[in-house]
Amino acid sequence: MNGDKKILVNHYADGTSSVLRKIVVYTELRFYQRSDVLYQLTRIFCQRFLPKYGDRTVDQMIQAARSTKQNIAEGSSDGQTSLEIELKLLGVARGSNKELLEDYQDYLKMKGLKEWFVVKNPRFDSLHRFCVEHSRYEDYCELLPKMNDEELANMAICLCHQIDKAMTKYIENKDREFTTEGGIRERMTAARLGQRNTQKEIIERQAKEIEELKKEIAYLKNLLSSK
Repeated sequence: MNGDKKILVNHYADGTSSVLRKIVVYTELRFYQRSDVLYQLTRIFCQRFLPKYGDRTVDQMIQAARSTKQNIAEGSSDGQTSLEIELKLLGVARGSNKELLEDYQDYLKMKGLKEWFVVKNPRFDSLHRFCVEHSRYEDYCELLPKMNDEELANMAICLCHQIDKAMTKYIENKDREFTTEGGIRERMTAARLGQRNTQKEIIERQAKEIEELKKEIAYLKNLLSSK
């Protein structure tokens, strides 16, 4: 085990060392929440503005949106035991999000519509601010059915960019964590060493307590014999 790796070992209530990493509540991650919004938005968009039959784009877009959301969830859950798997699945999620971004940009080009950020549409600032301030689906659900295809596509593009930016930073932090703490093997070694150290400390403490008791017993015996 490399001496420069400082692995934080978690413990159970009874003091036993654990190889498991701290649980990530992925539903509280804002980029996961936005990925859920993006998935619901994409389903609405495809149902309203793309052909129901004969166009593979529908399946591809919905699958890309679903892949983003599901791989964040799965990666975060698997990350409790394997940071390597978490990084891999988060990478897949980020790739799916970029694929979906391309689909929305292609739609705007094909329909002769504008990407608001690119053309400096004055509506972009309010759209961007809304997406920054709101990340849960309940904030969007009443709004989405009222929007036209240009508005929905631009909202989706805005969400894609925000998800990618947040995930890029998150993955970088996880990569640094892996570099400093290592994977499951290092954690298993650290947990075992930690358990041994804990047991050693308990034995040493008990030995000291026994010595103190012996001294106290000897003192009491001398006290009684002198009477």
